[in-house]
Amino acid sequence: MSATLPAPRLSMTQVLLCGAAIVTLSMGIRHGFGLWLLPITMERGWTREHFAFAMAVQNLTWGVAGLFAGMLADRFGAYRVLLGCGALYALGLLLMALAPTPLLFTATCGVLVGIAQAGTTYAVIFGVIGRNVDPAKRSWAMGLAAAAGSFGQFLMVPVENGLIGGVGWQGALFTLAALALLILPLARGLREPGLETGAARPQQSIGHALREAFTYPSFQLLMAGYFVCGFHVVFIAVHLPSYLKDNGLTPGVASTALALIGLFNVFGTYGAGVIGQHWPKRYLLSSIYILRSAAIVIFVSVPLSPWSVYLFSAVMGLLWLSTVPTTSAVVAQIFGVQYLSMLGGFVFLSHQVGSFVGVWLGGRLYEATGSYNVVWWIAVALGVFAALINLPVREHAIDRTVRPAGATV
Repeated sequence: MSATLPAPRLSMTQVLLCGAAIVTLSMGIRHGFGLWLLPITMERGWTREHFAFAMAVQNLTWGVAGLFAGMLADRFGAYRVLLGCGALYALGLLLMALAPTPLLFTATCGVLVGIAQAGTTYAVIFGVIGRNVDPAKRSWAMGLAAAAGSFGQFLMVPVENGLIGGVGWQGALFTLAALALLILPLARGLREPGLETGAARPQQSIGHALREAFTYPSFQLLMAGYFVCGFHVVFIAVHLPSYLKDNGLTPGVASTALALIGLFNVFGTYGAGVIGQHWPKRYLLSSIYILRSAAIVIFVSVPLSPWSVYLFSAVMGLLWLSTVPTTSAVVAQIFGVQYLSMLGGFVFLSHQVGSFVGVWLGGRLYEATGSYNVVWWIAVALGVFAALINLPVREHAIDRTVRPAGATV
Protein backbone atom coordinates (compact mmCIF):
# COMPACT_ATOMS: atom_id res chain seq x y z
CA MET A 1 0.00 0.00 0.00
CA SER A 2 1.17 3.51 -0.73
CA ALA A 3 1.30 6.14 1.97
CA THR A 4 -0.56 9.40 1.70
CA LEU A 5 1.87 12.26 2.12
CA PRO A 6 0.40 15.20 4.07
CA ALA A 7 0.29 18.35 2.02
CA PRO A 8 1.88 21.43 3.58
CA ARG A 9 -0.73 23.94 4.69
CA LEU A 10 -1.01 27.65 4.12
CA SER A 11 -1.56 29.80 7.17
CA MET A 12 -5.22 30.40 8.02
CA THR A 13 -4.66 34.16 8.16
CA GLN A 14 -3.14 34.23 4.67
CA VAL A 15 -5.93 32.07 3.24
CA LEU A 16 -8.67 34.18 4.78
CA LEU A 17 -7.15 37.54 3.84
CA CYS A 18 -6.47 36.66 0.21
CA GLY A 19 -9.62 34.58 -0.22
CA ALA A 20 -11.80 37.28 1.33
CA ALA A 21 -10.28 39.98 -0.88
CA ILE A 22 -10.89 37.92 -4.02
CA VAL A 23 -14.55 37.19 -3.25
CA THR A 24 -15.01 40.84 -2.23
CA LEU A 25 -13.99 41.84 -5.77
CA SER A 26 -15.65 39.04 -7.71
CA MET A 27 -18.98 39.07 -5.86
CA GLY A 28 -19.00 42.83 -5.39
CA ILE A 29 -18.63 43.53 -9.11
CA ARG A 30 -21.41 41.18 -10.20
CA HIS A 31 -23.88 42.12 -7.44
CA GLY A 32 -24.59 45.48 -9.04
CA PHE A 33 -25.28 44.20 -12.56
CA GLY A 34 -28.98 44.97 -12.12
CA LEU A 35 -28.07 48.68 -12.17
CA TRP A 36 -27.11 48.30 -15.84
CA LEU A 37 -30.48 46.90 -16.95
CA LEU A 38 -32.22 50.20 -17.65
CA PRO A 39 -29.33 52.26 -19.09
CA ILE A 40 -28.23 49.48 -21.44
CA THR A 41 -31.71 48.51 -22.66
CA MET A 42 -32.73 52.15 -23.14
CA GLU A 43 -29.59 53.14 -25.07
CA ARG A 44 -29.41 49.98 -27.16
CA GLY A 45 -33.16 49.71 -27.74
CA TRP A 46 -33.31 46.19 -26.29
CA THR A 47 -36.09 44.64 -24.19
CA ARG A 48 -35.68 43.66 -20.56
CA GLU A 49 -35.91 40.06 -21.66
CA HIS A 50 -32.74 40.51 -23.75
CA PHE A 51 -30.82 41.71 -20.70
CA ALA A 52 -32.42 39.12 -18.42
CA PHE A 53 -31.52 36.31 -20.83
CA ALA A 54 -27.86 37.37 -20.89
CA MET A 55 -27.80 37.40 -17.09
CA ALA A 56 -29.52 34.02 -17.04
CA VAL A 57 -26.87 32.60 -19.38
CA GLN A 58 -24.19 34.12 -17.15
CA ASN A 59 -25.52 32.28 -14.12
CA LEU A 60 -25.94 29.00 -15.97
CA THR A 61 -22.45 29.28 -17.49
CA TRP A 62 -21.06 30.06 -14.04
CA GLY A 63 -22.60 26.86 -12.74
CA VAL A 64 -21.44 24.59 -15.59
CA ALA A 65 -17.93 26.08 -15.70
CA GLY A 66 -17.76 25.74 -11.92
CA LEU A 67 -17.63 21.95 -12.28
CA PHE A 68 -14.41 22.14 -14.29
CA ALA A 69 -12.97 24.99 -12.22
CA GLY A 70 -13.56 22.92 -9.09
CA MET A 71 -11.95 19.80 -10.57
CA LEU A 72 -8.90 21.76 -11.71
CA ALA A 73 -8.58 23.54 -8.35
CA ASP A 74 -8.80 20.25 -6.42
CA ARG A 75 -6.20 18.62 -8.65
CA PHE A 76 -3.72 21.44 -9.35
CA GLY A 77 -4.58 24.09 -6.76
CA ALA A 78 -6.66 27.24 -6.88
CA TYR A 79 -3.79 29.53 -7.95
CA ARG A 80 -3.78 28.65 -11.65
CA VAL A 81 -7.58 28.71 -11.86
CA LEU A 82 -7.71 32.14 -10.22
CA LEU A 83 -5.08 33.56 -12.58
CA GLY A 84 -6.90 32.45 -15.71
CA CYS A 85 -10.38 33.38 -14.54
CA GLY A 86 -9.28 36.72 -13.08
CA ALA A 87 -7.90 37.75 -16.47
CA LEU A 88 -11.04 36.46 -18.19
CA TYR A 89 -13.22 38.49 -15.81
CA ALA A 90 -11.51 41.72 -16.88
CA LEU A 91 -11.79 40.79 -20.57
CA GLY A 92 -15.46 39.87 -20.25
CA LEU A 93 -16.34 43.19 -18.59
CA LEU A 94 -14.43 45.12 -21.24
CA LEU A 95 -16.18 43.36 -24.13
CA MET A 96 -19.54 43.56 -22.34
CA ALA A 97 -19.29 47.35 -22.56
CA LEU A 98 -18.63 47.19 -26.30
CA ALA A 99 -21.21 44.57 -27.34
CA PRO A 100 -23.52 46.14 -29.97
CA THR A 101 -26.14 43.36 -30.20
CA PRO A 102 -28.05 41.15 -27.72
CA LEU A 103 -26.23 38.08 -29.07
CA LEU A 104 -22.76 39.54 -28.45
CA PHE A 105 -23.89 40.90 -25.10
CA THR A 106 -24.95 37.38 -24.13
CA ALA A 107 -21.61 35.99 -25.34
CA THR A 108 -19.61 38.48 -23.25
CA CYS A 109 -21.74 39.25 -20.18
CA GLY A 110 -23.25 35.77 -20.24
CA VAL A 111 -20.52 33.35 -21.28
CA LEU A 112 -17.14 35.04 -20.63
CA VAL A 113 -18.09 36.66 -17.32
CA GLY A 114 -19.90 33.48 -16.27
CA ILE A 115 -16.77 31.36 -16.80
CA ALA A 116 -14.69 33.95 -14.96
CA GLN A 117 -17.01 33.94 -11.96
CA ALA A 118 -16.77 30.14 -11.75
CA GLY A 119 -13.07 30.37 -10.99
CA THR A 120 -13.03 33.43 -8.73
CA THR A 121 -15.88 32.84 -6.27
CA TYR A 122 -16.95 30.56 -3.47
CA ALA A 123 -16.45 27.02 -4.77
CA VAL A 124 -12.74 27.52 -5.49
CA ILE A 125 -12.07 29.67 -2.40
CA PHE A 126 -13.94 27.31 -0.07
CA GLY A 127 -11.88 24.42 -1.40
CA VAL A 128 -8.70 26.20 -0.29
CA ILE A 129 -10.26 26.98 3.09
CA GLY A 130 -11.36 23.37 3.54
CA ARG A 131 -7.87 22.04 2.83
CA ASN A 132 -6.00 24.56 4.96
CA VAL A 133 -8.25 25.37 7.95
CA ASP A 134 -8.79 23.04 10.88
CA PRO A 135 -12.24 21.35 10.81
CA ALA A 136 -13.09 22.86 14.20
CA LYS A 137 -12.90 26.32 12.61
CA ARG A 138 -14.03 25.45 9.06
CA SER A 139 -17.66 26.63 9.25
CA TRP A 140 -16.56 29.87 10.91
CA ALA A 141 -13.84 30.44 8.29
CA MET A 142 -16.27 29.83 5.42
CA GLY A 143 -18.72 32.23 7.04
CA LEU A 144 -15.99 34.85 7.31
CA ALA A 145 -15.05 34.47 3.62
CA ALA A 146 -18.72 34.64 2.62
CA ALA A 147 -19.11 37.75 4.76
CA ALA A 148 -16.26 39.32 2.82
CA GLY A 149 -18.14 38.68 -0.40
CA SER A 150 -21.16 40.30 1.19
CA PHE A 151 -19.10 43.32 2.19
CA GLY A 152 -18.02 43.57 -1.43
CA GLN A 153 -21.67 43.74 -2.44
CA PHE A 154 -22.32 46.52 0.06
CA LEU A 155 -19.17 48.40 -0.96
CA MET A 156 -19.45 48.05 -4.72
CA VAL A 157 -23.12 48.87 -5.36
CA PRO A 158 -22.86 52.58 -4.48
CA VAL A 159 -19.48 52.70 -6.25
CA GLU A 160 -21.00 51.20 -9.40
CA ASN A 161 -24.03 53.49 -9.20
CA GLY A 162 -21.70 56.49 -8.85
CA LEU A 163 -19.58 55.32 -11.78
CA ILE A 164 -22.63 54.94 -14.02
CA GLY A 165 -23.73 58.45 -13.11
CA GLY A 166 -20.24 59.93 -13.43
CA VAL A 167 -18.64 58.25 -16.44
CA GLY A 168 -21.59 56.46 -18.05
CA TRP A 169 -22.45 52.79 -18.06
CA GLN A 170 -19.66 51.91 -20.51
CA GLY A 171 -17.00 53.83 -18.59
CA ALA A 172 -18.19 52.11 -15.40
CA LEU A 173 -17.62 48.69 -16.98
CA PHE A 174 -14.13 49.73 -18.14
CA THR A 175 -13.30 50.73 -14.57
CA LEU A 176 -14.60 47.43 -13.18
CA ALA A 177 -12.47 45.55 -15.71
CA ALA A 178 -9.37 47.25 -14.28
CA LEU A 179 -10.45 46.37 -10.73
CA ALA A 180 -10.94 42.71 -11.68
CA LEU A 181 -7.24 42.48 -12.56
CA LEU A 182 -6.42 42.86 -8.84
CA ILE A 183 -7.50 39.22 -8.47
CA LEU A 184 -4.26 38.13 -10.14
CA PRO A 185 -1.77 39.29 -7.48
CA LEU A 186 -4.15 38.24 -4.69
CA ALA A 187 -4.25 34.70 -6.13
CA ARG A 188 -0.60 34.21 -5.23
CA GLY A 189 -1.55 34.07 -1.57
CA LEU A 190 -3.65 30.95 -2.29
CA ARG A 191 -0.88 29.02 -4.03
CA GLU A 192 -0.94 25.59 -2.36
CA PRO A 193 2.51 23.99 -2.54
CA GLY A 194 1.26 20.50 -1.76
CA LEU A 195 -0.98 20.38 -4.82
CA GLU A 196 1.45 22.06 -7.20
CA THR A 197 4.45 19.90 -6.26
CA GLY A 198 2.53 16.63 -6.12
CA ALA A 199 3.02 16.17 -2.37
CA ALA A 200 -0.64 15.26 -1.98
CA ARG A 201 -1.71 11.92 -3.44
CA PRO A 202 -5.35 11.07 -4.20
CA GLN A 203 -7.10 8.77 -1.73
CA GLN A 204 -10.24 8.46 -3.83
CA SER A 205 -10.81 8.67 -7.56
CA ILE A 206 -12.90 11.45 -9.07
CA GLY A 207 -15.29 8.88 -10.51
CA HIS A 208 -15.90 7.23 -7.16
CA ALA A 209 -16.32 10.59 -5.44
CA LEU A 210 -19.03 11.56 -7.93
CA ARG A 211 -20.83 8.20 -7.71
CA GLU A 212 -20.70 8.37 -3.92
CA ALA A 213 -22.14 11.89 -3.81
CA PHE A 214 -24.88 11.47 -6.40
CA THR A 215 -26.20 8.27 -4.84
CA TYR A 216 -26.32 9.87 -1.38
CA PRO A 217 -29.83 11.28 -0.71
CA SER A 218 -28.63 14.18 1.43
CA PHE A 219 -26.46 15.47 -1.42
CA GLN A 220 -29.49 15.44 -3.72
CA LEU A 221 -31.56 17.35 -1.16
CA LEU A 222 -28.84 19.97 -0.73
CA MET A 223 -28.73 20.46 -4.50
CA ALA A 224 -32.50 20.89 -4.69
CA GLY A 225 -32.45 23.46 -1.88
CA TYR A 226 -29.63 25.36 -3.53
CA PHE A 227 -31.70 25.62 -6.73
CA VAL A 228 -34.21 27.67 -4.75
CA CYS A 229 -31.46 29.85 -3.29
CA GLY A 230 -30.26 30.72 -6.78
CA PHE A 231 -33.80 31.49 -7.97
CA HIS A 232 -34.34 33.90 -5.07
CA VAL A 233 -31.15 35.90 -5.03
CA VAL A 234 -30.61 36.46 -8.75
CA PHE A 235 -34.24 37.29 -9.49
CA ILE A 236 -34.17 39.90 -6.73
CA ALA A 237 -30.69 41.26 -7.52
CA VAL A 238 -31.44 41.78 -11.22
CA HIS A 239 -35.13 42.72 -11.22
CA LEU A 240 -35.64 44.56 -7.93
CA PRO A 241 -34.33 47.93 -9.32
CA SER A 242 -36.78 47.75 -12.24
CA TYR A 243 -39.63 46.59 -9.99
CA LEU A 244 -39.12 49.62 -7.77
CA LYS A 245 -38.92 52.02 -10.71
CA ASP A 246 -42.13 50.55 -12.15
CA ASN A 247 -43.80 51.40 -8.85
CA GLY A 248 -42.66 55.02 -8.88
CA LEU A 249 -39.56 54.83 -6.67
CA THR A 250 -36.31 56.52 -7.65
CA PRO A 251 -33.09 54.79 -8.78
CA GLY A 252 -31.52 55.97 -5.52
CA VAL A 253 -33.92 53.75 -3.57
CA ALA A 254 -32.90 50.77 -5.71
CA SER A 255 -29.16 51.31 -5.24
CA THR A 256 -29.66 51.81 -1.50
CA ALA A 257 -31.71 48.61 -1.37
CA LEU A 258 -28.97 46.58 -3.08
CA ALA A 259 -26.35 48.15 -0.81
CA LEU A 260 -28.41 47.25 2.28
CA ILE A 261 -28.69 43.67 1.07
CA GLY A 262 -24.91 43.59 0.82
CA LEU A 263 -24.41 45.23 4.22
CA PHE A 264 -26.75 42.95 6.15
CA ASN A 265 -25.45 39.99 4.19
CA VAL A 266 -22.11 40.56 5.96
CA PHE A 267 -23.76 39.86 9.30
CA GLY A 268 -25.98 37.09 7.93
CA THR A 269 -23.21 35.05 6.31
CA TYR A 270 -20.80 35.47 9.21
CA GLY A 271 -23.56 34.63 11.68
CA ALA A 272 -24.50 31.52 9.69
CA GLY A 273 -20.89 30.35 9.82
CA VAL A 274 -20.77 30.81 13.59
CA ILE A 275 -24.18 29.25 14.23
CA GLY A 276 -23.41 26.36 11.88
CA GLN A 277 -20.40 25.50 14.04
CA HIS A 278 -22.73 24.73 16.98
CA TRP A 279 -26.25 24.05 15.63
CA PRO A 280 -27.44 21.39 13.13
CA LYS A 281 -26.98 22.97 9.73
CA ARG A 282 -30.11 21.38 8.24
CA TYR A 283 -32.24 23.32 10.74
CA LEU A 284 -30.36 26.50 9.93
CA LEU A 285 -30.94 26.03 6.19
CA SER A 286 -34.65 25.31 6.68
CA SER A 287 -35.02 28.41 8.83
CA ILE A 288 -33.31 30.59 6.21
CA TYR A 289 -35.61 29.44 3.40
CA ILE A 290 -38.87 29.76 5.33
CA LEU A 291 -37.90 33.22 6.57
CA ARG A 292 -37.19 34.29 2.99
CA SER A 293 -40.71 33.25 1.96
CA ALA A 294 -42.22 35.11 4.90
CA ALA A 295 -40.25 38.26 4.05
CA ILE A 296 -41.42 38.18 0.42
CA VAL A 297 -45.06 37.67 1.41
CA ILE A 298 -44.96 40.72 3.68
CA PHE A 299 -43.06 42.81 1.10
CA VAL A 300 -45.54 42.26 -1.73
CA SER A 301 -48.57 42.57 0.57
CA VAL A 302 -47.89 45.93 2.26
CA PRO A 303 -47.94 49.35 0.54
CA LEU A 304 -44.63 49.99 -1.20
CA SER A 305 -42.49 52.83 0.16
CA PRO A 306 -38.77 53.54 0.50
CA TRP A 307 -38.84 52.35 4.10
CA SER A 308 -40.67 49.11 3.29
CA VAL A 309 -38.01 48.50 0.62
CA TYR A 310 -35.18 49.20 3.06
CA LEU A 311 -36.67 46.89 5.71
CA PHE A 312 -37.16 44.12 3.17
CA SER A 313 -33.59 44.58 1.92
CA ALA A 314 -32.18 44.38 5.43
CA VAL A 315 -34.09 41.18 6.22
CA MET A 316 -33.24 39.58 2.88
CA GLY A 317 -29.63 40.63 3.37
CA LEU A 318 -29.45 38.64 6.60
CA LEU A 319 -30.73 35.61 4.67
CA TRP A 320 -29.06 36.34 1.31
CA LEU A 321 -25.89 34.21 1.14
CA SER A 322 -26.14 32.66 4.59
CA THR A 323 -26.88 29.40 2.78
CA VAL A 324 -23.43 29.44 1.17
CA PRO A 325 -21.08 28.68 4.11
CA THR A 326 -23.74 26.44 5.64
CA THR A 327 -24.21 24.27 2.55
CA SER A 328 -20.47 24.09 1.81
CA ALA A 329 -19.74 23.11 5.41
CA VAL A 330 -22.31 20.29 5.21
CA VAL A 331 -20.70 18.96 2.00
CA ALA A 332 -17.26 19.03 3.65
CA GLN A 333 -18.67 17.39 6.77
CA ILE A 334 -20.22 14.53 4.79
CA PHE A 335 -17.60 13.86 2.11
CA GLY A 336 -14.36 15.42 3.39
CA VAL A 337 -12.26 18.08 1.69
CA GLN A 338 -10.31 16.25 -1.03
CA TYR A 339 -12.90 17.04 -3.70
CA LEU A 340 -14.68 19.87 -1.92
CA SER A 341 -14.31 22.37 -4.78
CA MET A 342 -15.61 19.83 -7.31
CA LEU A 343 -18.58 18.69 -5.21
CA GLY A 344 -19.26 22.29 -4.24
CA GLY A 345 -19.25 23.04 -7.97
CA PHE A 346 -21.98 20.47 -8.62
CA VAL A 347 -24.10 21.83 -5.79
CA PHE A 348 -23.50 25.33 -7.09
CA LEU A 349 -24.55 24.26 -10.60
CA SER A 350 -27.98 23.54 -9.15
CA HIS A 351 -27.90 27.02 -7.61
CA GLN A 352 -27.09 28.52 -10.99
CA VAL A 353 -29.81 26.58 -12.79
CA GLY A 354 -32.16 28.16 -10.26
CA SER A 355 -30.55 31.53 -11.00
CA PHE A 356 -31.10 31.03 -14.72
CA VAL A 357 -34.76 30.19 -14.18
CA GLY A 358 -35.31 33.05 -11.74
CA VAL A 359 -33.70 35.83 -13.75
CA TRP A 360 -35.05 34.67 -17.13
CA LEU A 361 -38.55 33.95 -15.82
CA GLY A 362 -38.61 37.39 -14.24
CA GLY A 363 -37.99 39.02 -17.62
CA ARG A 364 -40.24 36.59 -19.53
CA LEU A 365 -43.25 36.93 -17.25
CA TYR A 366 -42.80 40.68 -17.03
CA GLU A 367 -43.01 40.94 -20.81
CA ALA A 368 -46.04 38.62 -20.81
CA THR A 369 -48.01 40.15 -17.92
CA GLY A 370 -46.57 43.64 -17.42
CA SER A 371 -45.62 42.95 -13.79
CA TYR A 372 -43.44 40.78 -11.53
CA ASN A 373 -46.28 39.61 -9.27
CA VAL A 374 -46.42 36.00 -10.48
CA VAL A 375 -42.67 35.53 -10.01
CA TRP A 376 -42.78 36.88 -6.45
CA TRP A 377 -45.35 34.22 -5.51
CA ILE A 378 -43.40 31.48 -7.25
CA ALA A 379 -40.44 32.53 -5.08
CA VAL A 380 -42.59 32.17 -1.96
CA ALA A 381 -43.70 28.64 -2.88
CA LEU A 382 -40.13 27.57 -3.68
CA GLY A 383 -38.91 28.88 -0.31
CA VAL A 384 -41.41 26.68 1.53
CA PHE A 385 -40.35 23.71 -0.60
CA ALA A 386 -36.66 24.27 0.20
CA ALA A 387 -37.37 24.61 3.92
CA LEU A 388 -39.06 21.22 3.96
CA ILE A 389 -36.51 19.26 1.92
CA ASN A 390 -33.53 20.38 4.02
CA LEU A 391 -34.95 18.89 7.20
CA PRO A 392 -34.05 15.22 6.36
CA VAL A 393 -30.41 16.02 5.43
CA ARG A 394 -27.94 13.80 7.33
CA GLU A 395 -24.83 15.76 8.29
CA HIS A 396 -22.49 13.12 9.67
CA ALA A 397 -19.49 11.83 7.71
CA ILE A 398 -20.27 9.18 5.13
CA ASP A 399 -19.31 5.63 6.05
CA ARG A 400 -16.30 4.51 4.04
CA THR A 401 -15.45 1.36 5.94
CA VAL A 402 -15.64 -0.48 2.60
CA ARG A 403 -12.89 1.17 0.53
CA PRO A 404 -13.73 1.81 -3.11
CA ALA A 405 -11.95 -0.10 -5.84
CA GLY A 406 -8.88 1.70 -7.09
CA ALA A 407 -8.43 3.80 -3.94
CA THR A 408 -5.15 3.88 -2.02
CA VAL A 409 -4.45 4.14 1.67
